[in-house]
Amino acid sequence: MTNPSSDKAVVIAAYGRRVTLLLDDGRNVSARIRGRKLQAVCGDRVLATPIPDEPDWLIEAIEPRDNELTRPNMRGKIEILASNLSLLAAVSADPPQPDWYIIDRYLCAAELMRIDAIVVFNKADDGRMPDAYRDELENYQRIGYTAITCSAVSGARMDELAAALSTSTSIITGQSGVGKSTLINALTGGKQRTADVSTSSGEGRHTTVTAVMLPLPNGGSVIDSPGVRDYAPAIDTPADVEHGFREIRETGLQCRFSDCRHRHEPGCAVKAAVFDNKISERRYESFRRMLGMTEKHEQSRY
Repeated sequence: MTNPSSDKAVVIAAYGRRVTLLLDDGRNVSARIRGRKLQAVCGDRVLATPIPDEPDWLIEAIEPRDNELTRPNMRGKIEILASNLSLLAAVSADPPQPDWYIIDRYLCAAELMRIDAIVVFNKADDGRMPDAYRDELENYQRIGYTAITCSAVSGARMDELAAALSTSTSIITGQSGVGKSTLINALTGGKQRTADVSTSSGEGRHTTVTAVMLPLPNGGSVIDSPGVRDYAPAIDTPADVEHGFREIRETGLQCRFSDCRHRHEPGCAVKAAVFDNKISERRYESFRRMLGMTEKHEQSRY
């Protein structure tokens, strides 16, 4: 039973069974979790009480979540990365070579969570980039996403990113090495740990070991998430996948069959739009991959 004198707090960092809380009065305190059933993640709103004669607090209850950023772990279980978000920023850069399919999967997660999302291209110090990268960013803009090209090192166009995040509880996501922690340092003046891209593999080294929430000077807060080699959201059924791709969701309303999977069905408006270059062929391939992964995950549950 919850203690009636419990204080409300927000989880701003989680380390397994231990967390850091932001109390309503502005204090940060260390806390642990009552029992084994509760699993707190960054962004959770909780009820907690101080433990007598100890510096720690005790989390007694987690309030209902507005949403959850999820992924299946290596054992097929659903892992919750953060909660109660209002904006997701999907970051790419070069180096490492951009993986637009990972960007799509993060955007898919945001669509399914019903939160806003933006695409960020970091390390663009001189504003120049290969045409292929620019084409991808322009396509995201065509389907309604804000795309920001910036540099955390030089400060170029960081004001645009700060403005986009200023009214939200945001999470910065992307491959290891794209500069998520460096972006957050530039936004907050903080000291998140950073590391150079691995010169041997061209892939980023992991620097963030847990999600951490930080306040932004001009309002809002941002969560620095662990870097990934790969990511995919946990989606309940294959039928839900198209809801994560906004142009496919909208065009799919014109398909002959309401349960069209947009593969080989006759009268598929999505396939026609891809053929007519109204939907990006690469984004369509991204949808097909996400559909295949969700079908595989669904089959593994039975």
